[in-house]
Amino acid sequence: MNKSILMGRLTRDPEVRYTQGENNMAVARYTLAVDRRGAREGQQTADFVSIVAFGKAGEFAEKYLHKGTKVLITGRIQTGSYTNREGVKVYTTDVVVEEQEFAESK
Repeated sequence: MNKSILMGRLTRDPEVRYTQGENNMAVARYTLAVDRRGAREGQQTADFVSIVAFGKAGEFAEKYLHKGTKVLITGRIQTGSYTNREGVKVYTTDVVVEEQEFAESK
């Protein structure tokens, strides 16, 4: 089973692109700052997790999510790799959104 549940704040506004072709689909990317449990007193630590939202979830992110918004994400971890312009292989780890919702009210 591949299931991740994260709560944190967006570190920047989502970057949204649309796929080419007949059925354009939104692809939103953003980073979530997730506080670590068990940090020493007075010491704030966080993990910065890359998030990807496709389709309706991507459109939701584009319309409603902004830097600093606290959200709850349910999704799956996905790894991949690509070769950059310098010819170096880069490995990636993202959480692909299945559900996203606000974690606080305004």
